[in-house]
Amino acid sequence: MLKELRETLLDKADGGYKEFNDRLVPGTGKTIGVRVPDVRSAARAIAREDYSRFLTEIEEAQPESLYQEELMVQGMVIGYAKMPLEERFLHLDAYVPRINSWAVCDCGNSTLKFMTKYPEESFAYVCKYLESQKEYEVRFAVVTLMQYFITEPYIDKVLEIYCRISHEGYYVKMAAAWAVSVCYVRFPEKTRVILERQELEPWTHNKAIQKIRESRRVSPEEKEILNRLKVK
Repeated sequence: MLKELRETLLDKADGGYKEFNDRLVPGTGKTIGVRVPDVRSAARAIAREDYSRFLTEIEEAQPESLYQEELMVQGMVIGYAKMPLEERFLHLDAYVPRINSWAVCDCGNSTLKFMTKYPEESFAYVCKYLESQKEYEVRFAVVTLMQYFITEPYIDKVLEIYCRISHEGYYVKMAAAWAVSVCYVRFPEKTRVILERQELEPWTHNKAIQKIRESRRVSPEEKEILNRLKVK
């Protein structure tokens, strides 16, 4: 099935988009140049068919032999296919260490909606990656928490986690800033407290404020107050 997937993706290749994507996501190795909607379409088709065979094949393949779009499909299929929770976690164990860009991370992450049905188990699973030394494993955790756990039952825990993040990877810090900005939009009072207390790492603190101030869902008055909370 991996061979058929590659043929499908190559058939959808767009040279202009590949050039644009390679500038947007540098240093990720092999890319084909397939737009995300077409990647999602391929993933959904596999999820409806023999997803287990596909995941076995791609997990056995050497990561360096795979295109970025194939890694995206791997992550998406784990979310789209119908399978028991523990099976999803086992496949995520094989997939997450292969993430090699913010694009692979975020596209695969967007399909993991099953986590909203099993929040307790999923929260515990995601948090184990916060202890990793690998940049994209930590980003996976940060973005997953943002996607599925900025909710009333988890907001306090999530904010505490974001305040503890110390990984120096650029894509970790960018993800944390993005996530804090989402926290602010949904829970402004709780998030404002950590900004007033300057509990975030300074770079992330300032970038989060920048992103919050870019939101149309934040009033001009709030933006002005937040601007005064930046750290020099």
